[in-house]
Amino acid sequence: MSEEQASGRPPKEAIERAAITFRWDLDKTYLRTQFESLRQMVKIPFEAGSDKVHLPGVPQLIQALRRCAAARAQRPFVFFLSASPPQIGNAIRQKLELDGIDYDGIIFKDQLRNLVRGRWRSLREHLGYKLGELLESRRLGPAASREVLFGDDWESDPLIYSMYADILAGRLTAEATDTLLRTLEVERGAIARVTRAVEALEEHAEVVLRIYINLEKRTPPGRFHIFGSRLVPAFNYFQTGASLFEIGLLDEEALPAIASALVDEAGWTGDRLRNSLDDLVRRGHLRLSSRTRVIRVLQRAGLATPAPHDAMLRARLRAAFERLQARWSRTAGPVDAPVLDYERILREWAGRGE
Repeated sequence: MSEEQASGRPPKEAIERAAITFRWDLDKTYLRTQFESLRQMVKIPFEAGSDKVHLPGVPQLIQALRRCAAARAQRPFVFFLSASPPQIGNAIRQKLELDGIDYDGIIFKDQLRNLVRGRWRSLREHLGYKLGELLESRRLGPAASREVLFGDDWESDPLIYSMYADILAGRLTAEATDTLLRTLEVERGAIARVTRAVEALEEHAEVVLRIYINLEKRTPPGRFHIFGSRLVPAFNYFQTGASLFEIGLLDEEALPAIASALVDEAGWTGDRLRNSLDDLVRRGHLRLSSRTRVIRVLQRAGLATPAPHDAMLRARLRAAFERLQARWSRTAGPVDAPVLDYERILREWAGRGE
């Protein structure tokens, strides 16, 4: 009899199959944080939880992800990872409580320690820090058979999350990861930490189901094609919710709640919700059949009305989607196992060309 059986605990494999992890960045992903100027940065540590502003639809999305996971008999885990200092932690926790967000962990970057120790490069270096924290959280925290990652386009989240996914899948070895981080001029201590974490992984598997990048900076979505179809750039959380609905992580009840938040908090209309779905179809991140299902859900909730010439529009969207799908199949491989060209990513995305 195993130790798990003797103690009455389910075996580790059963826990992993029955769990799903959602990992979130905070600034520009959950919160509408402004740090483009020195004045804005100085204000952040003095803000209370009630001063923080979330992006429309994001609390409803997280709540729905938890509820839907539980309905599938899965244990949902929600973790936040921020490059902000722990000194603002109380305000962040207050904000999450005000929004009704249950979470399982939150990590801040100890910038004060870096400052005291004169680690000037570490103050601005987030890639190695975030990748190391993700790997450590995966190794030491509760394992799950699937993870979904949420970030934004302000820093290096697309590259960090893609590397993390490929490390877990075994496509990036410790040696290859070390080479990439050195090319990116990541601080040596961070490289050593990441390398140790990669070497400590006991097994490899396709863990990361999707990567969602909130286009808060309005980066042209075409720039993200290089990361494959696993990564979905989204202009709003209704687009993110529609994609999650398509892959079965959200149910029909979740969509009106997210859409209503955009209507109430950002002044959206039914036409704008429909146009947002059409944009996702044109970019190849939502099937036309899924778009039709979402529209019907919105209509039943009174959030959309039938659009004129919808049949003609569907034909155009179908053609656009098929073109994008053909492109993905030539360049990225299957959605759940993309093969990324990191040399090209470093040249075109990270700007490390020769």
